[in-house]
Amino acid sequence: MARVTVYSRQGCHLCEEALAVVAAVCEEWTVVDIDADEALRARYSDDVPVVTVDGRVIARWFVEEETLRRAL
Repeated sequence: MARVTVYSRQGCHLCEEALAVVAAVCEEWTVVDIDADEALRARYSDDVPVVTVDGRVIARWFVEEETLRRAL
């Protein structure tokens, strides 16, 4: 099974939308708050949400169900 990670931050409405899509497609996923890690904040600050599957970025800002399903 592919591992899905959503890089997110508190108060991000796009992050909430991305998480809803991930929840509709996946049984398990990980959410990482980029603001809890200085390196992640520097890397993803302007791009959240960022969705990865097995470490490969598949979406930034918006994720579509079809894109996520194909990546899985």
